[in-house]
Amino acid sequence: MTVVTGLDLLIRRPKSLIGRKIGIITNQSGVTRTLVDTVTALVQLPGVDVRALFGPEHGIHGAAHDGVSVDQTRDPGTGLPVFSLYGPKLQPSLQDLANIDLLLFDIQDVGCRFYTYITTLSYAMEAATSLGIQLVVLDRPNPIGGLVVEGPLLAPGISSFVGKHPIPPRHGFTIGEFARWLQGEYLPSCDLQVVPMRGWLRSMYWQDTGLDWVAPSPNMPTPDTAVVYPGMCLIEGTNVSEGRGTAHPFEIVGAPWVDGRALAIDLNQRQLSGVIFRPTMFTPTYGKHRDQMCEGIQVHVVNRRTFKAFETGLHVIDALHRRHHQTFAFLPSSWEGARPHFDLLTGDQAIRASLLNGQPVHDLAAAWKNEERRFAKRRSKYLLYD
Repeated sequence: MTVVTGLDLLIRRPKSLIGRKIGIITNQSGVTRTLVDTVTALVQLPGVDVRALFGPEHGIHGAAHDGVSVDQTRDPGTGLPVFSLYGPKLQPSLQDLANIDLLLFDIQDVGCRFYTYITTLSYAMEAATSLGIQLVVLDRPNPIGGLVVEGPLLAPGISSFVGKHPIPPRHGFTIGEFARWLQGEYLPSCDLQVVPMRGWLRSMYWQDTGLDWVAPSPNMPTPDTAVVYPGMCLIEGTNVSEGRGTAHPFEIVGAPWVDGRALAIDLNQRQLSGVIFRPTMFTPTYGKHRDQMCEGIQVHVVNRRTFKAFETGLHVIDALHRRHHQTFAFLPSSWEGARPHFDLLTGDQAIRASLLNGQPVHDLAAAWKNEERRFAKRRSKYLLYD
């Protein structure tokens, strides 16, 4: 069975686009089922008037590395202006939207709070609301399923571009459902329309959809990467390589001073659900420990449905800290200011303090179970799929 995305359904019935002045927020992950990109698919439709394009982090073609500012440019295929939403500004400006009365959003998300495309959507909805512009989200699958909610809600006062709203790291929304949640909780006057998918079920992982995977960012090469990302991305906030500059980012982690074999034994002895750790060696081509031989572990998910990504990521960090406490460190700050990047990712500075003090990860996880249950209950009215 092949899921039909919001884009493919809109193309079949484009009447709502006729006579509108359209802006499109997208990147290379916005494609039809035959892998035609969103912009090409829409500008070819008779009577459809696309005026401008907007690109998120990594740019509209996904060529920029993480954290790299993206400049305004022009799309070589259409000649349309491409306004960057990851550079001097993070939100479409009044000038950018001067000739727009309909914003389309079509980007493949990965179902994680700190994957920045949902923050870009949030800023776009705020801008559209303030200007009275309709915003239409073309829905796409959550590649790690829609049943599981995992991790603590963002703590008050810790909002950032990698976590703007109080949702868990693994939130279980599709991008369209998240937009509905934003409207319901924060932007009730937003003129929002979601074009739902056909055939998607909450129990589906990407491999169940029948769709081809187009990497939504440079270090999200496969759907397997998305499965581990809500936990293994936490390594970003430490002096350990998260595998950027390798063929398996976030699935392998390590550093020149790590004992990979001992680390794998430690983690496997913890008997975490749905995962096996294997010692490995790698040399990153960029990022932390560039061109240095690193030892570490590869995360092998053997049961996606029982695997707890966020909790597993904390176990990896806990094991690294306990085994290499004289060398392992949390990075002191991030580009967002003085707050450690790890805190921005977890959404709660108390987690870092607890790990440093030796509190068991299982105790930490038990503390946010009630938050998970309450959030899962509150989000139910915004869900579109069974």
